[in-house]
Amino acid sequence: TIFSKNAAISQPNHTPQPTFTMSNTGVKTDEKKQHFDDIYVESTPVPYKTRILDALDYVSDDFNRQMFDAHILPWAKAVTAHGSSLSKSAAAAGFNSGNGQELNFVDLCSCFGNTTMATIYGMSYEAIRENWSDETKCRTIQATRRIPVNVTGIDISLPALDYGISAGLYDEAICTNLNERSTAEFEQVERVMADADILLSTAALVYLDLETIDTIIEAFANGGSEKKEGFILVNFLNPFALEKADDTKKILLKYLDFVGSRATRHRRMSEMEQRNYPGEEWSLLELWVLKRRSS
Repeated sequence: TIFSKNAAISQPNHTPQPTFTMSNTGVKTDEKKQHFDDIYVESTPVPYKTRILDALDYVSDDFNRQMFDAHILPWAKAVTAHGSSLSKSAAAAGFNSGNGQELNFVDLCSCFGNTTMATIYGMSYEAIRENWSDETKCRTIQATRRIPVNVTGIDISLPALDYGISAGLYDEAICTNLNERSTAEFEQVERVMADADILLSTAALVYLDLETIDTIIEAFANGGSEKKEGFILVNFLNPFALEKADDTKKILLKYLDFVGSRATRHRRMSEMEQRNYPGEEWSLLELWVLKRRSS
């Protein structure tokens, strides 16, 4: 399903929304890692905030924002220069129009959009928790976009994307199982990747087949008919699926140039995860920034 804030559904012959359960969402994950599938069928991010952001001290978005601000935001501000298509939120923040451009920002496996809030809106972990603290507050994002961007959310959860569109987090959305690569939606994902200026995929690649990752990253790296600058912020979970993380890094380095990295805390482990990894309390995160290779 492909839709936007300006049109409920842009595909006239879309299939009905599937009924997701814990066992049939299609999400693949390390068997030693906690499944949170039931949260992703909720209509708002409040349960996500309560059971993940709160209960597990999901602090990683502070570090995602710091990496974005250090390696991507200065470039994005320079190339946009708050151009003629100045967003309402940027105008409200006091920026003036210039000769820049609007960027295409893609949040891959975006869920309810907390990392878009951290990077594009500059919100802290605590600010996101406060924004999502109840069913009323979560309907409006309590911040403005820091740069003029068109935001596309891509996820398997239709309720999460519906929320993102209705709250104004996403301008466009694609609901699809990315491990099913023969669908019309996946073809659209490839086109969106080629057009993207900034690609975000945080704590998410672990859920995707290596073939899917290769296809998506190659599409982003090629940059469409007119190859342009572009950056990607990704991260890798530890201690989950470490061999797959190494294989994913090889794919990234096959197509893109490395920019920078850092290691941080991600979130506290659930009780099940702590049983599977005795002595471990925190899951960790390795954050990478990469960019398209010049022609």
